[in-house]
Amino acid sequence: MTRWLVTGAAGMLGRDLTALLTARGEEFTALTRADLDITDGAAAASAISAVKPDVVVNCAAWTAVDAAEENEAEALAVNGHGPANLAAACASLGAVLVHPSTDYVFPGDATVPYAEDAAPAPAGAYGRTKLAGEQAVLAALPDAGYVVRTAWLYGAHGKNFVKTMLRLARRDVAPGVVADQYGQPTWTADVAAKIYDLVGAAAPAGIYHATSSGQTTWFGLAEEIFRLHHDLETQDRDAERERLTPRPLTTAEYPTPARRPAYSVLGHAAWQAAGMAPIGDWKDALHRAFPAIADT
Repeated sequence: MTRWLVTGAAGMLGRDLTALLTARGEEFTALTRADLDITDGAAAASAISAVKPDVVVNCAAWTAVDAAEENEAEALAVNGHGPANLAAACASLGAVLVHPSTDYVFPGDATVPYAEDAAPAPAGAYGRTKLAGEQAVLAALPDAGYVVRTAWLYGAHGKNFVKTMLRLARRDVAPGVVADQYGQPTWTADVAAKIYDLVGAAAPAGIYHATSSGQTTWFGLAEEIFRLHHDLETQDRDAERERLTPRPLTTAEYPTPARRPAYSVLGHAAWQAAGMAPIGDWKDALHRAFPAIADT
């Protein structure tokens, strides 16, 4: 049996991964930020030495994109130095390391999906810090390191766009939502499943893109969330109600401290090369995830 260690286990992806490992009857150790600060190299080495895992999945991350602009050193400590500490410990023990990363390592100005081997060129601090983590993992573990890039994550745990839109829909608030940024909404449970499959298949080390297939905008995603909420509510009430819809905005109308990618759709060729299917369509995933999210 494979022995797993999950860092950042209290986060959105960490909780879905540990739930999956539990359901599969796997042996694992779940460490939250309170249990392990991955920026502490000695602590990281001690934890991995004590558990002696076959696989480490690093779900610990600085995810505050805007805050990273003014706190890049702190974000780099978590997103860059932390993975480097874990990679060094895994290398000394002979363990595999799976390191989730992000679409923000790319500039976001493409017109076709970014391939796994496309040249990174992050446009902001968050992307730079995540790229540093990727490079550290691949350098230390060329044959046992997986970089799993994902994007537009949502799930039943923690704060995310889907839960925010659902909360607004329940309050009968129709928000303005950006309609000129394209990406791939991705359910954390699907990412957890792909990580599990990647390890189980002993796929070649390297970079994989764990995002849903297809693409949409934040506005398109919000429209679908409001539609699902409306359908669920009218079914529960057994009566039709007027359906609220969000309002489309441009990026210029919704400025943020960190520049958002206009196009951050990721390609999935690495899965196909490894003989594995990528995550399916984003809308199908949202429909599968929605009952669990609506219950939170």
